[in-house]
Amino acid sequence: MRFKKQKRHRKTVRFFTACFGFREPFKVLCDGTFVHHLITNRITPADTALANVLGAPVKLFTTRCILAELKSLGDSYNESLNAAQTLATARCDHEKRKSAVNCVADVIGENNSEHFFVATQDAELRKNLQEVPGVPLVFGLRNALLLEQPSAFQRQFLKSSEEARSRMTDREYKLLNMTRKNVASEELNNSSDVPDVNGNHAFAGKLIQTSTRKNIEDVKDKVQFKRKRAKGPNPLSCKKKKPRPSTNTAATGKDNSKINTTDSDTTKRSRSRKRKRSGKSNKVEETA
Repeated sequence: MRFKKQKRHRKTVRFFTACFGFREPFKVLCDGTFVHHLITNRITPADTALANVLGAPVKLFTTRCILAELKSLGDSYNESLNAAQTLATARCDHEKRKSAVNCVADVIGENNSEHFFVATQDAELRKNLQEVPGVPLVFGLRNALLLEQPSAFQRQFLKSSEEARSRMTDREYKLLNMTRKNVASEELNNSSDVPDVNGNHAFAGKLIQTSTRKNIEDVKDKVQFKRKRAKGPNPLSCKKKKPRPSTNTAATGKDNSKINTTDSDTTKRSRSRKRKRSGKSNKVEETA
């Protein structure tokens, strides 16, 4: 739950910094009710607690009217008065003392030019400040501090201002028309000085030339993609070719004949040497 709350606070702070120009360190305008809430719930130090909520260093401010109102409330608010006197005082320019609600409304003005975060426990004041664009609100709930999300009016104001910024104003539209007329008149004056053979102005020819030049430049500027073609195999990954043996029929015939003759002689000799005479023939010779 705590993670979701911190994520929501970061999103709200990012909204006001991106859309309304809030910058660090953030300035927080505290009224008497908020200071009293911090003292009663022992949320101290206040600057570190607010810095944890906003995710950035802060500077705390109050006004002379708020201090005078705390002083008039009696002894029960003496501790809150002492804590508020340690804060920086924002300029309110009120000769006579006003209520804290009116003083804060005057300091904020119509568009919160000083970029104040307003910290208050007054529900009515928070409701009124939600109708002012660019005013983030901080309030306390028991011992926790919360940052209100942007109101529907603030979101609608931002959307309408973005739409108005994207369109041309009446003054810009008039200036654009004047420049167009001046350029057109200059081109007509330049073209009227050079008549054509048929009596027509050369303005049309110039327009054709400029259009053709633009077409040629567009063609040159276009990126020309190369077609992928089939490539040969990687020579480093291929095996080397083995040399083929020579096939000469004449040489092979002579060699084969020699080999055959030698083989036949060796076979004959081996057979003749291994041949043995039988014993019967010896016996016949002896008897004879």
